[in-house]
Amino acid sequence: MQQTIETLTVQLKMLDDGLEAPSYAHPGDAGADLRTRIDFRIGPGERILVPTGVALALPHGYVALVHPRSGLATKHGLTIVNAPGTVDAGYRGEISVTLLNTDASETLSFKRGDRIAQLVIQKVETAAFELVTELPDSVRGAGGFGSTGGFGAQ
Repeated sequence: MQQTIETLTVQLKMLDDGLEAPSYAHPGDAGADLRTRIDFRIGPGERILVPTGVALALPHGYVALVHPRSGLATKHGLTIVNAPGTVDAGYRGEISVTLLNTDASETLSFKRGDRIAQLVIQKVETAAFELVTELPDSVRGAGGFGSTGGFGAQ
């Protein structure tokens, strides 16, 4: 039985005609590849804001999340400082990515057009925040980071 998958239309403006538009590498992929608009080098421990040459008009009720590329993260320690980066539906400017080189010794070099991140489009809910004086009880309660144990827990 063939499953029908709905496709969301997102208006895309390429700010640099020489770059490839975001695209999915394989059918069913969640992330579309974003590419660098510039050549750059990023040393160990450095971070850099990298333009992608892409601007979007997302429909209200959607967000674009910018995720690190798993291969670059695993092989080279390249990640995104504020991962995932958030592109709100009302934003119309160029999407840029704040990359961080977590490798202790390797400087990484990228050429214009190299894939640097992935863009994931998701539906979002808008909350109506209700001010209360008490919150209902839960199993977890106010337990925070590390409250359920884990590695090295005593």
